[in-house]
Amino acid sequence: MSDLGTLAVIFDLDGTLVDSEPNYYEASRRTLAEHGVPGFTWTDHEGYVGVSTLETVTIWRERYGLRVPVAELLAAMNRRYLDLARAHTRAYPEMRKFVELLAAENVPMAVASGSSPQAIDAILAGTGLAAFLRTVVSSDAVPHGKPAPDVFLEAARRLGVAPADCVVLEDAAPGAAAAHAAGMRCVAIPYVPAQAGAPEFATADLLLRGGQAEFTAQSAYTWLRDTAR
Repeated sequence: MSDLGTLAVIFDLDGTLVDSEPNYYEASRRTLAEHGVPGFTWTDHEGYVGVSTLETVTIWRERYGLRVPVAELLAAMNRRYLDLARAHTRAYPEMRKFVELLAAENVPMAVASGSSPQAIDAILAGTGLAAFLRTVVSSDAVPHGKPAPDVFLEAARRLGVAPADCVVLEDAAPGAAAAHAAGMRCVAIPYVPAQAGAPEFATADLLLRGGQAEFTAQSAYTWLRDTAR
């Protein structure tokens, strides 16, 4: 058994393991422009960080009065995002080290994301993380996306571990809320550091207010080891 005992680790994907938000922003900007909504800004996009693609396009339809069906918007977004994701998605170096550290200790790991299964698979394959992260759950496979706990509970079920033995790594407020609702511990690494004061992050067991700039594989591993004792 590893130093972490019975602990399992569940990773959010976008903004946590990989810096994919620029790709999501560009896919969003192009999709909205195509449907007559110009001028979608990065600041606008920040409001959707941590929200599943399906929920995002559903909100757009109402917010911008779009007449196109949700399914059509979702397909357009996923197609554009996949093209961008395959071309370039960067794994955060310290996160890669952390995954490799956990893998060396045979710690059970999963990815639980609001992205489509195709996007998750493409990113994990393209970054080489697929070799370590074989248990993958998309919110498409559960009744409700984050902040509901469904995607994390399904990940725990597939890993064969109790929710109380799981630690979630998350960059967004809805994800931190989902981890709390699932009865799991949470390491919060806000993608938008200015949002670190959000009430959802107050439930995290470890909050790195500086985001990825503050995260190191070794310090995260040490915290997990101390948590397991």
